Amino acid sequence: MAVIELLLNGEKKSVDVDPQMPLLWAIRDYAGLTGTKFGCGIAQCGSCTVLVDGGPIRSCAVTTAAVEGLEITTVEGLAKDNEHPVQQAWIEEQVPQCGYCQSGQIMSAVALLDKNSNPSDAEIDDAMSGVLCRCGTYPRIRRAIKKAAKI
Repeated sequence: MAVIELLLNGEKKSVDVDPQMPLLWAIRDYAGLTGTKFGCGIAQCGSCTVLVDGGPIRSCAVTTAAVEGLEITTVEGLAKDNEHPVQQAWIEEQVPQCGYCQSGQIMSAVALLDKNSNPSDAEIDDAMSGVLCRCGTYPRIRRAIKKAAKI
């Protein structure tokens, strides 16, 4: 066990964990932020996507020690009361069905729009391809990303 200093959603958070613990479990079990979901545990489904220094990563496949001192943003850290443009567009377009992949989808969309404020359909599909939606709401996801880009 070691004390790892995380910069989580703009706040310093100390967690006493095994340095090799996946970031996902430090976020969920030690920081108490359960918006980031466990899906597959092998970085294939994208449900656990968070932003590290603005880029999307699969938190199930990154150790807590590897992100010490880096800016980590979870879905809870985007905005209070769903005020982030991507969250607003997600609600307006009624994207979720089961909702399980949605935090990963939202974080991937935020990363995309931070780099490209007017993505094409192909760019959206490429950026979002790492997050699987079992319900198949991909057309709604694309519409919501285009709407968020305009907000």
